[in-house]
This record gives sequence, structure tokens and C-alpha cells, in this order.
Amino acid sequence: MNQDPRGQRPDPRKDLPLLNERIRVREVRLIDAEGSQVGVVPTRQAIAQAKEAGLDLLLVQPDANPPVAKIMDYGRFKFEQDKQTREARKKQHQADVKEIKMRYKIEEHDYQVKHRKAVEFLSHGDKIKVVIPLRGREMQHSSIAMELVQRFAGELKELGAMDKEPKIEGRAIIMILSPISTKR
Repeated sequence: MNQDPRGQRPDPRKDLPLLNERIRVREVRLIDAEGSQVGVVPTRQAIAQAKEAGLDLLLVQPDANPPVAKIMDYGRFKFEQDKQTREARKKQHQADVKEIKMRYKIEEHDYQVKHRKAVEFLSHGDKIKVVIPLRGREMQHSSIAMELVQRFAGELKELGAMDKEPKIEGRAIIMILSPISTKR
């Protein structure tokens, strides 16, 4: 069980909204279901008006003096809020890191295929990790591989910015490109 630092269990009612009978103040500034201000009324009277209308009384601003309460359909309000957060989450794009691996002795056509894929990834908003592995004696030709990575980055500079400069890490040359946002 989760306990707070003092060794007591957390109160699950703390997370609940201040709704109807949970409102513990003497009087509230009431806003009716249409959105017009009724004025300062006793809490019991406000709860009675809400029940009469078949709705709930929600404390929208508990810090105000007197607190502000609104008569509304809380279930519908909660549903609309959840719906808005789902829509906002749907529109977010999680940037993935796509890896492009190539040899330093790559043929021109193969290079163009890798370049096309990189353009596609960057235009979709994904990051690119370019890796050129070096095996055995290929380590002696790391300058050729470095030139290839520089050429690759140069051709993509309109679409992607270099996050991590190309450098030799272990037995590979690695560079990371991030998409340049086109929103203005």
C-alpha cells in the first residue's frame, strides 16, 4: 500500500472534485446552468437548486471569497474534458529515432535509396541516426567514411539539423539529425 511519509494512508477523497455534499463552506457565489450569476447564496440552497434542476453543484473556484460554485451536469462536463484530452493526445507526434546504416564503400544508387529514406523520415518528423560501421582494416579509412557522413548531412541540411556531430564511437561513425520544424 502507498503511504505518505508520516506513515498514514493517503486520503482517496482528496482527489475527488468538490461536488454537491462535499462542499463544506457556508455560502457560495452561485452560477446557474445557463451561466448567469445568481449571487451569494447559502450552500444548502444552492445544492437544493441543483437537485431541483437534476444537475450537480460543482465548486469551480474554491479559493475565491466567497467560493464560486456552478450548477452543471458533472458527468457530461467530465466526459467533454476527457474527450478534449484524448483529441489533444491524438494530435501529438512522438518523434522516433530511425537508424540508417550504410557502408563507407556504398554505391551511388544505394546511397540515393538511403538519402530518399532519410528525406521521408525527416519529413514525417522523425530523428535520424546515421551509422557507418567500420570493420577490421576499414578503421584506417575512417576519413572516407567521415566525408560520406558530411556529404549526407550537407544534402539534408534543408530538412534536418545536426543534433550530434559525426564522430567515431567505438568501431562506427555516428551522427544524429533532427527535423527542422516547418511551422511558422
